[in-house]
Amino acid sequence: MRAELAVSDYRKVPLGRRAAAASIDFATVGLLSLLLGTSVIALAFCFLSGWLAMRVVLVSKNRGQSLGRWALDMRVVNVRLGGTPDLQSLVKREAVLGCGALLLLIGLVSLSPGRPWALLLFLPIAADCSLAAVDRQQQQTFHDQIAQTRIVQSRHGYSLDLKLKRLVAQAQRRVK
Repeated sequence: MRAELAVSDYRKVPLGRRAAAASIDFATVGLLSLLLGTSVIALAFCFLSGWLAMRVVLVSKNRGQSLGRWALDMRVVNVRLGGTPDLQSLVKREAVLGCGALLLLIGLVSLSPGRPWALLLFLPIAADCSLAAVDRQQQQTFHDQIAQTRIVQSRHGYSLDLKLKRLVAQAQRRVK
């Protein structure tokens, strides 16, 4: 019960910021995979290897933060214990999310007017993440529920979103 209280003390992260952090990680790993992978199998191998390296190895060594989460001041925590999840939980979490992200990447690469089936590859990640939008209280996606993790705000990071807001506000003041 004490661990649950410790996790409830953390502030939840809005879904838009979570999506932005995941997009940063997806774009980073996806672009590297597209450069290295020449076939669909090579692309899948490069993507899944890079995804697990960034979202499991880096997260376990960096206080629960991947590149995207570091850029936007958030981290993944274990729901029961309150700290950075163990490797097994991270692998479960990122295996589910990584497979959905891989299908999304293949769908994006295959998308063309002659291949409307590629839109179906977007559905697994949409179904996974839609659970967080439905569950307003916990805001846990399917992969969070499987691994018993939660994304919370952190004091360590780059604060990219705040810096971009400041730049936009300065630009708007100069235009007026």
